[in-house]
Amino acid sequence: MNVNSGNRRVGLLIGFICMSAFVAVFFVEPIAQDSAYHNFADTNAFFGIANFWNVVSNIPFLIVGLMGLSQLKRLNIIPEMGLAYWLLFFGVALVAFGSGYYHLNPNNKTLVWDRLPMTIAFMSLFAVIIAEFIDRQRGSLLLFPLLIAGIVSVLFWLVTESQGAGDLRFYALVQFLPIILIPLILLAYPCEFTKVSAYWWLLCAYIIAKLLEYFDRPIYQFFNQQMSGHAIKHVAAALGMYLLLRGFRNRLTTVTITN
Repeated sequence: MNVNSGNRRVGLLIGFICMSAFVAVFFVEPIAQDSAYHNFADTNAFFGIANFWNVVSNIPFLIVGLMGLSQLKRLNIIPEMGLAYWLLFFGVALVAFGSGYYHLNPNNKTLVWDRLPMTIAFMSLFAVIIAEFIDRQRGSLLLFPLLIAGIVSVLFWLVTESQGAGDLRFYALVQFLPIILIPLILLAYPCEFTKVSAYWWLLCAYIIAKLLEYFDRPIYQFFNQQMSGHAIKHVAAALGMYLLLRGFRNRLTTVTITN
């Protein structure tokens, strides 16, 4: 089997997974936001700031986001995808404000401002990966549809929540479908840059962050109620983005793409 034939088969598999996931959403009962989600282990206030560590632990996102924006012209990136890279780091910087605002007073209304910037960063990242591994033109064409899909999924949840029937199905789709597809893309397609490991480090950081979030309270007890899993989660996720930024900065171009 030649490379082009293999890529076509992977492309068909990706298309099948996307279509199956989209259709499956309509056969799943609406998913309401669990109110217990807002019950974080660490609620300590310091210096007049409620939920202090869950708030200030978002600062690394701002640092990494601003670093990415300031270094953008020096990064080895696809020129045609400049807006996507900019939105990626802009979204990461916004996470610091959105997540910080949410953690000051965790509830469904403030959670919107946590999810919107994350969605902007995540959808931009997905478009970048499509461009770098599959096809530049497809990545460029999909950027805005992906952004719109992500933002609409958050707004759809907000509207349904305000109507007393919150529905997270579409938000879950745009969040977790790329998590399934990205490793497949990284494994199946060649990248025009070196340092592909930076993406794998980012995925590892994402998984670690999710585990820290899940074990928020046990970690809080382990550290004698001084630091919670959720606060460490923010640092782990920001570290993953820093490793990706470093990869962008140090990588080399391996092939010339003309599409």
